Amino acid sequence: MKLYSIYALATMAMSFVPSVFGGPVIMGYYPSWKRAQSANVDWSQYTHVNMAFGIPTSSGTFSFDGDWFLPALVTTMHSAGTKVLMSVGGWTGSNYFSPIMKDAGARSTLISSMVSYVKANNLDGIDIDWEYPGRLGDNCNAFDVANDTPNYLSFLKDLRAAMDTAFGTRQKLITLAVRVQPFDINGAPSTDVSAFAKVVDYANLMQYDINGGWNNVTGPNAPFNFQQGEGLQVSFVSAIHDWIAAGFPANQLTAGIGFYGRSTIALEDMTKDPTNQYQPQSQVVPLGDSEDAPWYDVCAGSTANSGVWQWKHLRDQGVLTSSATAAAPWVRQWDPVSQTPWLFNPSTKQFISYDDPQSLQVKINYAASKGLAGAMVWSVNMDYNSELLNVLHSWPAGAATKRAVDEPVSSPPAITAALATLPPQVM
Repeated sequence: MKLYSIYALATMAMSFVPSVFGGPVIMGYYPSWKRAQSANVDWSQYTHVNMAFGIPTSSGTFSFDGDWFLPALVTTMHSAGTKVLMSVGGWTGSNYFSPIMKDAGARSTLISSMVSYVKANNLDGIDIDWEYPGRLGDNCNAFDVANDTPNYLSFLKDLRAAMDTAFGTRQKLITLAVRVQPFDINGAPSTDVSAFAKVVDYANLMQYDINGGWNNVTGPNAPFNFQQGEGLQVSFVSAIHDWIAAGFPANQLTAGIGFYGRSTIALEDMTKDPTNQYQPQSQVVPLGDSEDAPWYDVCAGSTANSGVWQWKHLRDQGVLTSSATAAAPWVRQWDPVSQTPWLFNPSTKQFISYDDPQSLQVKINYAASKGLAGAMVWSVNMDYNSELLNVLHSWPAGAATKRAVDEPVSSPPAITAALATLPPQVM
Protein backbone atom coordinates (compact mmCIF):
# COMPACT_ATOMS: atom_id res chain seq x y z
CA MET A 1 0.00 0.00 0.00
CA LYS A 2 1.37 3.40 -1.00
CA LEU A 3 1.89 5.82 1.88
CA TYR A 4 0.71 9.40 1.50
CA SER A 5 2.06 12.47 3.23
CA ILE A 6 -0.30 14.49 5.39
CA TYR A 7 -0.18 17.18 2.70
CA ALA A 8 -1.19 14.73 0.02
CA LEU A 9 -3.98 13.35 2.18
CA ALA A 10 -5.26 16.84 2.85
CA THR A 11 -5.16 17.67 -0.84
CA MET A 12 -7.11 14.54 -1.72
CA ALA A 13 -9.75 15.19 0.92
CA MET A 14 -10.14 18.82 -0.04
CA SER A 15 -10.87 17.78 -3.62
CA PHE A 16 -14.16 16.37 -2.34
CA VAL A 17 -15.14 19.49 -0.41
CA PRO A 18 -16.87 22.35 -2.25
CA SER A 19 -15.70 25.94 -1.68
CA VAL A 20 -13.48 25.17 1.27
CA PHE A 21 -11.24 28.21 1.18
CA GLY A 22 -13.22 30.64 -0.95
CA GLY A 23 -16.36 32.59 -0.26
CA PRO A 24 -19.87 31.29 -0.76
CA VAL A 25 -21.05 29.68 -3.96
CA ILE A 26 -23.18 32.16 -5.90
CA MET A 27 -24.82 30.18 -8.67
CA GLY A 28 -27.03 31.94 -11.19
CA TYR A 29 -29.29 30.65 -13.95
CA TYR A 30 -28.98 32.30 -17.37
CA PRO A 31 -32.20 32.03 -19.42
CA SER A 32 -31.18 31.85 -23.07
CA TRP A 33 -34.32 33.75 -24.09
CA LYS A 34 -33.22 36.70 -21.92
CA ARG A 35 -29.83 37.20 -23.56
CA ALA A 36 -30.42 40.89 -24.29
CA GLN A 37 -31.56 41.55 -20.72
CA SER A 38 -28.43 39.81 -19.36
CA ALA A 39 -25.93 41.80 -21.38
CA ASN A 40 -24.74 44.00 -18.51
CA VAL A 41 -24.38 41.34 -15.82
CA ASP A 42 -21.04 41.41 -13.99
CA TRP A 43 -20.07 37.74 -14.22
CA SER A 44 -17.38 38.12 -11.59
CA GLN A 45 -20.23 38.37 -9.07
CA TYR A 46 -21.15 34.74 -9.78
CA THR A 47 -19.02 31.70 -9.03
CA HIS A 48 -21.12 29.51 -11.34
CA VAL A 49 -23.63 30.14 -14.11
CA ASN A 50 -26.05 27.49 -15.37
CA MET A 51 -27.13 28.02 -18.97
CA ALA A 52 -30.87 27.35 -19.25
CA PHE A 53 -31.95 25.08 -20.84
CA GLY A 54 -30.81 22.11 -22.85
CA ILE A 55 -34.03 20.37 -23.87
CA PRO A 56 -33.93 16.55 -24.09
CA THR A 57 -35.65 14.59 -26.83
CA SER A 58 -37.18 11.16 -26.28
CA SER A 59 -34.05 9.53 -27.77
CA GLY A 60 -31.73 11.11 -25.20
CA THR A 61 -30.18 13.86 -27.30
CA PHE A 62 -30.69 17.47 -26.23
CA SER A 63 -30.56 20.88 -27.88
CA PHE A 64 -29.84 24.40 -26.62
CA ASP A 65 -31.19 27.39 -28.50
CA GLY A 66 -28.22 29.52 -27.49
CA ASP A 67 -25.58 27.46 -29.29
CA TRP A 68 -24.83 30.38 -31.57
CA PHE A 69 -23.72 32.71 -28.76
CA LEU A 70 -22.47 30.17 -26.20
CA PRO A 71 -18.77 30.02 -27.20
CA ALA A 72 -18.22 33.77 -26.83
CA LEU A 73 -20.19 33.88 -23.58
CA VAL A 74 -18.23 30.99 -22.06
CA THR A 75 -14.99 32.81 -22.90
CA THR A 76 -16.29 35.98 -21.25
CA MET A 77 -17.47 34.16 -18.13
CA HIS A 78 -14.26 32.15 -17.79
CA SER A 79 -12.29 35.39 -18.06
CA ALA A 80 -14.29 36.64 -15.07
CA GLY A 81 -13.43 33.49 -13.09
CA THR A 82 -16.92 32.03 -13.43
CA LYS A 83 -17.60 28.35 -14.03
CA VAL A 84 -20.19 27.60 -16.72
CA LEU A 85 -22.55 24.61 -16.77
CA MET A 86 -25.28 23.52 -19.16
CA SER A 87 -28.59 23.04 -17.36
CA VAL A 88 -30.64 20.28 -18.97
CA GLY A 89 -34.38 20.13 -18.37
CA GLY A 90 -36.47 22.87 -16.78
CA TRP A 91 -40.22 23.18 -16.29
CA THR A 92 -41.10 22.55 -19.94
CA GLY A 93 -37.98 20.53 -20.67
CA SER A 94 -38.50 17.60 -18.30
CA ASN A 95 -41.08 15.73 -20.39
CA TYR A 96 -38.86 12.79 -21.29
CA PHE A 97 -36.60 12.31 -18.27
CA SER A 98 -38.66 9.48 -16.79
CA PRO A 99 -38.79 7.30 -19.94
CA ILE A 100 -35.15 8.10 -20.77
CA MET A 101 -34.06 6.77 -17.39
CA LYS A 102 -35.84 3.47 -18.09
CA ASP A 103 -34.38 2.91 -21.55
CA ALA A 104 -30.76 1.72 -21.70
CA GLY A 105 -30.20 3.20 -25.15
CA ALA A 106 -31.70 6.60 -24.36
CA ARG A 107 -29.82 6.75 -21.04
CA SER A 108 -26.54 6.05 -22.78
CA THR A 109 -27.31 8.63 -25.45
CA LEU A 110 -28.12 11.33 -22.89
CA ILE A 111 -24.92 10.65 -20.96
CA SER A 112 -22.85 10.68 -24.15
CA SER A 113 -24.59 13.86 -25.29
CA MET A 114 -23.78 15.57 -22.00
CA VAL A 115 -20.13 14.54 -22.01
CA SER A 116 -19.72 15.55 -25.65
CA TYR A 117 -21.42 18.90 -25.11
CA VAL A 118 -19.21 19.74 -22.12
CA LYS A 119 -16.12 18.84 -24.15
CA ALA A 120 -17.16 20.67 -27.32
CA ASN A 121 -18.06 23.88 -25.48
CA ASN A 122 -15.33 23.95 -22.85
CA LEU A 123 -17.90 23.82 -20.05
CA ASP A 124 -17.31 23.09 -16.39
CA GLY A 125 -20.11 20.61 -15.97
CA ILE A 126 -23.78 19.71 -16.25
CA ASP A 127 -26.75 20.84 -14.18
CA ILE A 128 -29.92 18.73 -14.32
CA ASP A 129 -33.25 20.39 -13.63
CA TRP A 130 -35.73 17.49 -13.60
CA GLU A 131 -39.12 18.80 -12.44
CA TYR A 132 -39.93 16.43 -10.75
CA PRO A 133 -38.84 12.80 -10.26
CA GLY A 134 -41.74 10.67 -9.03
CA ARG A 135 -44.47 13.26 -9.52
CA LEU A 136 -46.13 15.37 -12.17
CA GLY A 137 -44.54 18.72 -12.89
CA ASP A 138 -45.61 20.20 -16.20
CA ASN A 139 -48.73 18.52 -17.62
CA CYS A 140 -46.71 16.93 -20.43
CA ASN A 141 -44.24 15.22 -18.11
CA ALA A 142 -44.15 11.45 -17.91
CA PHE A 143 -43.48 10.15 -14.40
CA ASP A 144 -43.19 6.87 -12.52
CA VAL A 145 -43.95 7.09 -8.81
CA ALA A 146 -41.98 3.98 -7.88
CA ASN A 147 -38.99 4.07 -10.21
CA ASP A 148 -38.08 7.66 -11.12
CA THR A 149 -35.95 8.31 -8.04
CA PRO A 150 -33.95 5.04 -8.05
CA ASN A 151 -33.53 5.33 -11.82
CA TYR A 152 -32.28 8.90 -11.40
CA LEU A 153 -29.66 7.79 -8.90
CA SER A 154 -28.47 5.03 -11.21
CA PHE A 155 -28.26 7.51 -14.09
CA LEU A 156 -26.25 10.00 -12.02
CA LYS A 157 -23.79 7.29 -10.99
CA ASP A 158 -23.25 6.46 -14.64
CA LEU A 159 -22.95 10.12 -15.58
CA ARG A 160 -20.34 10.66 -12.87
CA ALA A 161 -18.36 7.66 -14.09
CA ALA A 162 -18.52 8.92 -17.68
CA MET A 163 -17.46 12.44 -16.70
CA ASP A 164 -14.56 11.13 -14.63
CA THR A 165 -13.42 8.86 -17.44
CA ALA A 166 -13.56 11.64 -20.01
CA PHE A 167 -12.06 14.48 -17.95
CA GLY A 168 -10.44 13.02 -14.85
CA THR A 169 -11.80 12.35 -11.39
CA ARG A 170 -14.06 15.16 -10.22
CA GLN A 171 -12.74 17.55 -12.83
CA LYS A 172 -16.26 18.41 -13.99
CA LEU A 173 -19.27 19.39 -11.90
CA ILE A 174 -22.66 17.75 -11.71
CA THR A 175 -25.34 19.83 -10.00
CA LEU A 176 -29.07 19.36 -9.54
CA ALA A 177 -31.98 21.76 -9.26
CA VAL A 178 -34.30 20.23 -6.67
CA ARG A 179 -37.65 21.02 -5.11
CA VAL A 180 -38.29 21.89 -1.47
CA GLN A 181 -38.64 18.25 -0.39
CA PRO A 182 -36.37 15.31 -1.30
CA PHE A 183 -37.19 13.31 -4.42
CA ASP A 184 -40.49 11.45 -4.26
CA ILE A 185 -40.69 7.69 -4.16
CA ASN A 186 -44.04 5.93 -4.01
CA GLY A 187 -45.85 9.17 -3.33
CA ALA A 188 -43.72 10.44 -0.43
CA PRO A 189 -40.42 12.31 -0.09
CA SER A 190 -37.33 10.09 0.13
CA THR A 191 -35.95 9.65 3.63
CA ASP A 192 -32.39 8.97 2.46
CA VAL A 193 -30.79 10.85 -0.42
CA SER A 194 -27.22 10.51 0.83
CA ALA A 195 -26.25 8.36 -2.17
CA PHE A 196 -27.10 11.24 -4.52
CA ALA A 197 -24.69 13.53 -2.66
CA LYS A 198 -21.80 11.15 -3.29
CA VAL A 199 -21.98 11.55 -7.06
CA VAL A 200 -23.06 15.19 -7.47
CA ASP A 201 -21.45 18.40 -6.29
CA TYR A 202 -24.41 20.59 -5.36
CA ALA A 203 -28.17 20.44 -5.05
CA ASN A 204 -29.78 23.82 -5.70
CA LEU A 205 -32.94 24.19 -3.63
CA MET A 206 -35.82 25.83 -5.50
CA GLN A 207 -37.26 27.61 -2.45
CA TYR A 208 -39.69 29.77 -4.41
CA ASP A 209 -42.93 29.37 -6.39
CA ILE A 210 -44.41 27.96 -3.20
CA ASN A 211 -47.62 29.98 -3.39
CA GLY A 212 -49.13 31.83 -6.35
CA GLY A 213 -52.09 32.20 -8.68
CA TRP A 214 -52.81 28.48 -8.51
CA ASN A 215 -54.02 28.90 -4.89
CA ASN A 216 -57.41 30.11 -3.67
CA VAL A 217 -55.79 32.70 -1.41
CA THR A 218 -52.95 35.15 -1.72
CA GLY A 219 -49.68 34.12 -0.11
CA PRO A 220 -45.88 34.36 -0.12
CA ASN A 221 -43.96 33.28 -3.20
CA ALA A 222 -40.95 32.29 -1.10
CA PRO A 223 -41.71 32.16 2.64
CA PHE A 224 -38.88 31.88 5.14
CA ASN A 225 -41.35 30.06 7.43
CA PHE A 226 -44.82 28.93 6.49
CA GLN A 227 -47.91 30.07 8.37
CA GLN A 228 -49.59 27.13 10.08
CA GLY A 229 -52.74 26.25 8.13
CA GLU A 230 -52.20 28.90 5.46
CA GLY A 231 -50.76 28.22 2.04
CA LEU A 232 -48.49 25.32 1.13
CA GLN A 233 -46.90 23.98 4.30
CA VAL A 234 -43.29 24.18 3.13
CA SER A 235 -40.76 26.98 3.31
CA PHE A 236 -37.14 28.07 3.02
CA VAL A 237 -36.46 26.68 6.50
CA SER A 238 -38.32 23.40 6.03
CA ALA A 239 -36.51 22.72 2.72
CA ILE A 240 -33.09 23.02 4.34
CA HIS A 241 -34.20 20.88 7.28
CA ASP A 242 -35.76 18.16 5.12
CA TRP A 243 -32.81 17.75 2.76
CA ILE A 244 -30.25 17.66 5.56
CA ALA A 245 -32.43 15.24 7.56
CA ALA A 246 -32.54 12.98 4.49
CA GLY A 247 -28.76 12.79 4.44
CA PHE A 248 -27.72 15.49 1.95
CA PRO A 249 -24.71 17.34 3.43
CA ALA A 250 -25.40 20.98 4.16
CA ASN A 251 -22.21 22.11 2.45
CA GLN A 252 -23.47 20.64 -0.82
CA LEU A 253 -26.74 22.58 -0.73
CA THR A 254 -27.31 26.05 -2.15
CA ALA A 255 -30.20 28.20 -0.95
CA GLY A 256 -32.60 29.08 -3.77
CA ILE A 257 -33.34 32.78 -4.18
CA GLY A 258 -35.90 34.23 -6.59
CA PHE A 259 -35.03 37.69 -7.88
CA TYR A 260 -38.71 38.19 -8.69
CA GLY A 261 -42.20 38.21 -7.20
CA ARG A 262 -45.62 36.95 -8.29
CA SER A 263 -48.80 38.95 -8.62
CA THR A 264 -52.42 37.92 -8.24
CA ILE A 265 -55.78 39.70 -7.89
CA ALA A 266 -57.39 39.73 -4.45
CA LEU A 267 -61.17 39.66 -4.18
CA GLU A 268 -61.24 42.19 -1.34
CA ASP A 269 -59.34 45.31 -0.30
CA MET A 270 -56.44 43.76 1.62
CA THR A 271 -55.62 47.05 3.35
CA LYS A 272 -58.68 46.47 5.55
CA ASP A 273 -56.84 43.55 7.14
CA PRO A 274 -53.20 44.59 6.62
CA THR A 275 -51.69 41.97 8.92
CA ASN A 276 -53.15 39.12 6.87
CA GLN A 277 -51.49 38.23 3.57
CA TYR A 278 -53.75 35.19 3.08
CA GLN A 279 -56.96 36.53 1.58
CA PRO A 280 -59.30 35.18 -1.14
CA GLN A 281 -58.03 35.74 -4.67
CA SER A 282 -59.07 35.31 -8.25
CA GLN A 283 -57.20 32.57 -10.07
CA VAL A 284 -57.01 34.77 -13.16
CA VAL A 285 -53.42 35.99 -13.02
CA PRO A 286 -52.81 39.60 -14.11
CA LEU A 287 -49.97 40.78 -16.31
CA GLY A 288 -46.81 41.26 -14.34
CA ASP A 289 -44.04 43.68 -15.28
CA SER A 290 -43.20 45.16 -18.68
CA GLU A 291 -41.57 41.91 -19.85
CA ASP A 292 -44.62 39.76 -19.05
CA ALA A 293 -47.04 38.73 -21.79
CA PRO A 294 -49.71 36.08 -22.34
CA TRP A 295 -48.12 32.74 -23.23
CA TYR A 296 -49.66 29.55 -24.51
CA ASP A 297 -48.94 26.39 -22.53
CA VAL A 298 -49.32 23.59 -25.05
CA CYS A 299 -49.36 21.01 -22.25
CA ALA A 300 -52.11 22.72 -20.27
CA GLY A 301 -53.91 23.77 -23.45
CA SER A 302 -54.44 27.30 -22.16
CA THR A 303 -53.08 30.84 -22.41
CA ALA A 304 -52.14 32.79 -19.29
CA ASN A 305 -49.96 35.55 -17.90
CA SER A 306 -47.12 34.61 -15.57
CA GLY A 307 -47.82 37.56 -13.27
CA VAL A 308 -44.08 37.79 -12.60
CA TRP A 309 -42.53 41.05 -11.40
CA GLN A 310 -38.75 41.04 -11.66
CA TRP A 311 -36.99 42.95 -8.91
CA LYS A 312 -35.51 45.39 -11.45
CA HIS A 313 -38.97 46.31 -12.68
CA LEU A 314 -40.44 46.68 -9.22
CA ARG A 315 -37.73 49.30 -8.86
CA ASP A 316 -37.80 50.96 -12.29
CA GLN A 317 -41.54 50.86 -13.10
CA GLY A 318 -42.72 53.03 -10.25
CA VAL A 319 -43.83 50.34 -7.79
CA LEU A 320 -41.00 50.78 -5.28
CA THR A 321 -39.27 54.14 -4.86
CA SER A 322 -36.58 52.52 -2.71
CA SER A 323 -35.90 48.92 -1.78
CA ALA A 324 -38.33 49.19 1.15
CA THR A 325 -40.69 52.03 0.13
CA ALA A 326 -43.78 51.63 -2.04
CA ALA A 327 -44.98 54.31 -4.43
CA ALA A 328 -48.63 55.34 -4.05
CA PRO A 329 -51.13 53.82 -4.51
CA TRP A 330 -49.11 50.71 -3.65
CA VAL A 331 -48.89 49.83 0.05
CA ARG A 332 -46.04 47.73 1.44
CA GLN A 333 -46.56 45.33 4.32
CA TRP A 334 -44.18 42.98 6.14
CA ASP A 335 -45.23 39.53 7.30
CA PRO A 336 -43.43 38.45 10.50
CA VAL A 337 -43.89 34.71 9.90
CA SER A 338 -42.96 34.38 6.24
CA GLN A 339 -40.39 37.17 6.82
CA THR A 340 -41.24 38.61 3.41
CA PRO A 341 -42.72 41.89 2.17
CA TRP A 342 -45.90 42.12 0.15
CA LEU A 343 -47.48 44.88 -1.88
CA PHE A 344 -51.11 45.75 -2.47
CA ASN A 345 -52.72 48.22 -4.84
CA PRO A 346 -56.21 49.16 -3.55
CA SER A 347 -57.16 50.56 -6.97
CA THR A 348 -56.55 47.36 -8.89
CA LYS A 349 -56.63 44.87 -5.98
CA GLN A 350 -53.31 43.55 -7.23
CA PHE A 351 -51.17 41.68 -4.68
CA ILE A 352 -47.43 41.05 -5.17
CA SER A 353 -45.30 38.77 -3.03
CA TYR A 354 -41.55 39.07 -3.54
CA ASP A 355 -38.16 39.17 -1.83
CA ASP A 356 -36.17 42.32 -1.11
CA PRO A 357 -32.85 43.03 0.61
CA GLN A 358 -34.47 42.82 4.04
CA SER A 359 -36.02 39.39 3.50
CA LEU A 360 -32.96 38.03 1.70
CA GLN A 361 -30.72 39.00 4.60
CA VAL A 362 -32.86 36.83 6.89
CA LYS A 363 -32.51 33.91 4.48
CA ILE A 364 -28.80 34.30 3.88
CA ASN A 365 -28.02 34.52 7.59
CA TYR A 366 -30.04 31.37 8.26
CA ALA A 367 -28.54 29.42 5.35
CA ALA A 368 -25.04 30.36 6.45
CA SER A 369 -25.79 29.33 10.04
CA LYS A 370 -26.79 25.90 8.75
CA GLY A 371 -23.55 25.54 6.82
CA LEU A 372 -24.92 25.75 3.28
CA ALA A 373 -22.43 26.23 0.47
CA GLY A 374 -24.03 29.42 -0.75
CA ALA A 375 -26.96 30.60 -2.83
CA MET A 376 -28.58 29.91 -6.19
CA VAL A 377 -30.37 32.65 -8.13
CA TRP A 378 -33.22 32.53 -10.61
CA SER A 379 -32.25 34.45 -12.61
CA VAL A 380 -29.22 36.58 -13.48
CA ASN A 381 -31.16 39.13 -15.57
CA MET A 382 -33.56 40.27 -12.83
CA ASP A 383 -31.53 42.36 -10.35
CA TYR A 384 -31.43 46.15 -10.06
CA ASN A 385 -28.03 47.78 -9.52
CA SER A 386 -26.95 44.59 -7.70
CA GLU A 387 -29.25 45.41 -4.77
CA LEU A 388 -30.14 41.75 -4.23
CA LEU A 389 -26.84 40.26 -5.31
CA ASN A 390 -25.02 42.44 -2.79
CA VAL A 391 -27.02 40.78 -0.02
CA LEU A 392 -25.88 37.35 -1.18
CA HIS A 393 -22.30 38.57 -1.05
CA SER A 394 -22.83 39.58 2.58
CA TRP A 395 -22.74 35.86 3.44
CA PRO A 396 -21.26 35.67 6.96
CA ALA A 397 -17.52 35.15 6.56
CA GLY A 398 -16.33 31.60 7.14
CA ALA A 399 -19.79 30.05 7.59
CA ALA A 400 -19.73 27.75 4.56
CA THR A 401 -15.99 27.22 4.90
CA LYS A 402 -16.23 26.01 8.47
CA ARG A 403 -19.03 23.56 7.73
CA ALA A 404 -17.21 22.26 4.66
CA VAL A 405 -14.11 21.47 6.68
CA ASP A 406 -16.04 20.05 9.62
CA GLU A 407 -18.16 17.80 7.41
CA PRO A 408 -16.23 16.68 4.31
CA VAL A 409 -18.46 15.42 1.55
CA SER A 410 -17.10 11.99 0.83
CA SER A 411 -13.58 11.63 2.16
CA PRO A 412 -12.53 8.02 2.68
CA PRO A 413 -12.21 7.14 6.41
CA ALA A 414 -8.41 6.90 6.31
CA ILE A 415 -8.15 10.39 4.87
CA THR A 416 -10.66 11.76 7.37
CA ALA A 417 -8.66 10.25 10.24
CA ALA A 418 -5.43 11.73 8.90
CA LEU A 419 -7.03 15.15 8.56
CA ALA A 420 -7.98 15.06 12.21
CA THR A 421 -4.29 15.16 13.12
CA LEU A 422 -3.57 18.30 11.13
CA PRO A 423 -2.78 21.46 13.11
CA PRO A 424 -5.41 24.24 13.04
CA GLN A 425 -3.35 26.50 10.78
CA VAL A 426 -3.32 23.81 8.09
CA MET A 427 -7.06 23.25 8.30
